[in-house]
Amino acid sequence: MAEIAVTEVINRLLPLLTEEARLLRGVHSEVEDIKRELSYIQSFIKDADAKAEKGDTISDGLKTWVQELRETSYSIEDLVDEYIQHFANRPRRSGVIFDFLSKVSCLIVKLKPRHEIASQVKDLKLKVGKLHDESSRYGFISSFEQGSGGSSDTINVQWRDPRMKALFIEEAEIVGIESPKGELINWLVEGAAERTVISVVGMGGLGKTTLAKKVYDNKKVVERFVFHAWITVSQSFKMEMVLQDMIKQFYETMKEPIPEGMDAMGVISLSGLLKKYLEDKRYAIVFDDVWGLEFWEFIKSVLPENKRGSRVVITTRNVDVGCAIRESRFHHVHNLQPLPPESSWELFCKKAFQDSCCPSELKKISIDIVKRCAGLPLAIVAIAGALSTRQKNELEWQKFNDGVGSQLETNPHLESITKILSLSYNDLPHFLKPCFLYCAVFPEDYSINCAKLIRLWVAEGFVKGEKGVPLEQTAEEYLNKLINRSLVQLSEVDDVGRIRRCKVHDLMREIILKKAEELSFCHVLGDEDSSFNGKFRRGSVQKGTNTIAVETINGNAQIRSLLLFDIDAIPILLTGISFTNFKLLKVLDFEDAPLYSVPEDLGNLFHLRYLSLRGTKVKMLPKSIRKLQNLQTLDLKQSLVDALPVEIMKLKKLRHILAYFYHTNLEEGFFTARGVHIGEGIGSMLDLQKLCHVEANNGKGLIEELGKLRQLRRLGIVNLLEEDGPSMCASISNMKYLESLILLSKDGGILNLQTISDPPRCLRNLQLQGGLSRLPDWLPVLQNLVRVVLVNSKLSYDPMEVLQALPNILKLFLNNAYGGECFCFTELGFQKLKVLYLFSMKGLKTLKIHEGALPILECLEIGSCPQMELPFGIRLLKTLTRIDFYGMPREFASSMLPQHGQNYHIVEHVPHVFFHEFHADGHTILSLR
Repeated sequence: MAEIAVTEVINRLLPLLTEEARLLRGVHSEVEDIKRELSYIQSFIKDADAKAEKGDTISDGLKTWVQELRETSYSIEDLVDEYIQHFANRPRRSGVIFDFLSKVSCLIVKLKPRHEIASQVKDLKLKVGKLHDESSRYGFISSFEQGSGGSSDTINVQWRDPRMKALFIEEAEIVGIESPKGELINWLVEGAAERTVISVVGMGGLGKTTLAKKVYDNKKVVERFVFHAWITVSQSFKMEMVLQDMIKQFYETMKEPIPEGMDAMGVISLSGLLKKYLEDKRYAIVFDDVWGLEFWEFIKSVLPENKRGSRVVITTRNVDVGCAIRESRFHHVHNLQPLPPESSWELFCKKAFQDSCCPSELKKISIDIVKRCAGLPLAIVAIAGALSTRQKNELEWQKFNDGVGSQLETNPHLESITKILSLSYNDLPHFLKPCFLYCAVFPEDYSINCAKLIRLWVAEGFVKGEKGVPLEQTAEEYLNKLINRSLVQLSEVDDVGRIRRCKVHDLMREIILKKAEELSFCHVLGDEDSSFNGKFRRGSVQKGTNTIAVETINGNAQIRSLLLFDIDAIPILLTGISFTNFKLLKVLDFEDAPLYSVPEDLGNLFHLRYLSLRGTKVKMLPKSIRKLQNLQTLDLKQSLVDALPVEIMKLKKLRHILAYFYHTNLEEGFFTARGVHIGEGIGSMLDLQKLCHVEANNGKGLIEELGKLRQLRRLGIVNLLEEDGPSMCASISNMKYLESLILLSKDGGILNLQTISDPPRCLRNLQLQGGLSRLPDWLPVLQNLVRVVLVNSKLSYDPMEVLQALPNILKLFLNNAYGGECFCFTELGFQKLKVLYLFSMKGLKTLKIHEGALPILECLEIGSCPQMELPFGIRLLKTLTRIDFYGMPREFASSMLPQHGQNYHIVEHVPHVFFHEFHADGHTILSLR
């Protein structure tokens, strides 16, 4: 685990030193020495971490050394950042080039000379030398070297793989697998003669091995496949051993002698032997616990495709591996789901109470414990087993639940949870480990905003830049890798398929939180915390702001990130903490905190990259914000800030300005948005990726400057005037990377948007709120559009003719967009549309839906259309799962009642139909059934 700390320092330290080396003559060679020594250290740490992850117990002396190395590495980073800050803030002398080595006395008195950094690195060199000399005693070596060493200081412990238990579980002990078991058995014994591959995908502990083994041992499967083999692959497989194991199992099944000399054969010879043996046979093979694509890419070429009905089953935690096998229609992927609540409860009671009922006094705490396991059979069985040995006492069980984090580390009954879940973390490439550990800063069972997480990763410096690729895009790929490895779970996907929120299983969070605290990577502070004297790089303050939290933060002046969650007394916190003491902060997140103002000394945070005041009561930013030269993200969403100070223009590294306040009118089905006022000069902020929303009231100059922001991915402008149109169109024509465009006119006036000469082809989201004489002529060019929102357009003709030709549109929202009586959906219209909203069309009477239109529509919402008749064509929409009607007449709803409604047959096939009524007391939802 120490590798993360050292790698983090290298990634942060080297670019800074290299940059300074360009400014300071004569130090380049020393920078290279530092780089070489830190890389050398890193190579030792990798081996130490690998041994620890495999279960080897390393000596206390080595643990102490690793801790000292980590702390010294962080000290180097601190010194360099302090130097950079002083160097940036010192007065500039026009016409004079400073030579650091000869004129160090010209620096600010407080500046720690650069040689102190070199001195710290020399200390590290001495420690590395000592480690090198004692490597044989410690039992690990540099990855730069060959060989191995025994050790007296290393205690080698046989690592018992807890996954082996899954192969021997009795049928009576298993709960909730009948449905997936049946599906897999059918895929194995029925179907085409072609070789079929089935992958079972899911996070560690979900029961993939158990399910596959029960299928493998099923009587139908055994009778159909005389030639069968079970191969446990794991992370550290050797292909020779995999092939030998398969051959032996096949020969032993048929009671045939093992081929002579097989143990001495190489991969090529073994592959040929196996392929020849199986070429005329029907076989079934299970490859359990496959981690990488390279395994399948090789093994598929060894297994003959002989059209005899052969089957291959793969279990994996990695979605990429599971999906890679889908090379034909004969390949299947089963995404194993967590146990539902009722099955989870049944399994828990079976293990905790030995098939007896749960005592009434333990029911509430037992339900809480089961809920925390989130359907993970491994966790349910292990925790229930641990509790079965305890007194059946509510207080005792509550103490266990409250301390489950420490129990995972010390309770032998829970050892399997920690080991199995840690395997996925240990398998991560080094660049993903800090990203995943960062998820520990969020509270338990917290739904994480994915866009926010990506911006935080970028601010922390976790994301490695690639030429021509925005850091945010690379970070999104990192997140997808974590999701595909079943480490991060989806918790919200929007109606166009984009991942909005994610979470980490509570028990996995406990494991990575422990790892993060051991690394000094982060520390969580809450009301229940006692005094904490250790150092940490990131602080997460949760549930209150007690004195201990303030004292703990004040004792960590080197802290890099401070994030607040569910805070109820922010003034107390700020009274106890001054930003002047935390000059190395990179992240400051006050989201939803009861904060009313920002101290002027905010400007002392030179290294700050991420500042969120989202959801606070802050009305004004201090002028000292001009000093935040490294700020990348300024998040003011849903705050009371309505104007940005002119000093904001000095922040050339800003990538995201998020500053709008939405108010949603549910009855009318639309939102109003307020942006921020910003002065001219924004055209100089060339790194901006997102700018939303900005008030257009400052006029033509501001709108023309937007055309200089050629890296924009998202733009929102409110209160546009008709005369702003030509300038707005000219600016948009320069934004070739734009993916989201939101334009709102002033007071429902006209949006003049016909003259965009080169519309952004990457545009996916288009929202226009304001009058349109006609749809823009360039709209059909936007073939990548997935979401279109038109509000108050007041078109005089049916826009569906144009809109339904857009090939990729998934969501369409129309509110007061059309003044006519009929929308017509033609035969091939909207082939991908999933969500359709129609609101506030007072003259709309009917929807003509032709056969073949809207073939995959799932959700339909209609509101405030008083003249509308229930569209008969709804009966053609077989994929509809939900219809919502808002503010429609009572007789309209009555016509659909199951008992006597004359129109019930039109909506009979739709599972969920709801009616929303609005009244003085609020909002009522009625269900059709």
